[in-house]
Amino acid sequence: MAYHNTLGKWGEQLAVDELVSEGFAIAETNWHMSHHEIDIIATRGNLMVVAEVKTRSDMAEDPLAAVDSRKINAMVRAARAYMDFNRIEMEVRFDLFAISGTPGGEYRME
Repeated sequence: MAYHNTLGKWGEQLAVDELVSEGFAIAETNWHMSHHEIDIIATRGNLMVVAEVKTRSDMAEDPLAAVDSRKINAMVRAARAYMDFNRIEMEVRFDLFAISGTPGGEYRME
């Protein structure tokens, strides 16, 4: 597996762990349908969290710089597709996890 894939999986696992620690159940990870993609879908009560995870190995780099209005619109469309496909009626919250660092080393999660 390429390093960027390993780094991304590590970042996604950190985000999953954080959501679980907040009492969320993980419904899906790396959900795909057609051109829609969601990193993490988690639920707690009547709340569904749609999470995007951006991980960078360089602590000086801002992972959120990769999230622009086009990406936000894609997240919203993907969430709607997921909810429509699964016939879900829930309140939705969108989370962005920005992770800088490396597995086994120092890291920061925002």
